[in-house]
Amino acid sequence: MSFEIMGISSALIQKQSVAELEKCNDLTAQFGLRLSQCDAVDLVETRNLALKDNGRIEFGGGVIEKIIREFCNSPYLSMHNYTESLHDLTDMFYYYKNETLDLMSDDDLIKFMKQRFDGICQGSLELLSGRELANMARNIRFGYTAEYLENLACDEEGVDDDGES
Repeated sequence: MSFEIMGISSALIQKQSVAELEKCNDLTAQFGLRLSQCDAVDLVETRNLALKDNGRIEFGGGVIEKIIREFCNSPYLSMHNYTESLHDLTDMFYYYKNETLDLMSDDDLIKFMKQRFDGICQGSLELLSGRELANMARNIRFGYTAEYLENLACDEEGVDDDGES
């Protein structure tokens, strides 16, 4: 009996999540971005798998919507890469939420991701995940600010092989 209730509840939550993602099209249309119903269903499934893979649960939702709202004005997103990028960003979000030991709020993590994606990564999801988010997570775990090593790397650029400026 309880499994049936969970199944019905899960189906309703999924249906509501898909509807919320489709509502985001009102905002993203001005940037030439749109999710089909099939895209929205796939994104909700990606979120569910990411939650499961990272041992997380989520009450309420809204993370994908927050990612969409933050990233929709990126000059590096187009209809060509929009859906795939959202899948990757969703996976990254939940992975690095764990890697930061939940010491960073959802909004701060998404803002950091967007700043780096549009900035130093110039739209590269590989650089975002493999370098910027990995460095940020390490810094957070060791009690430093998210940007700590970035400042150190900038200082090293002015030093030649002999250790002189």
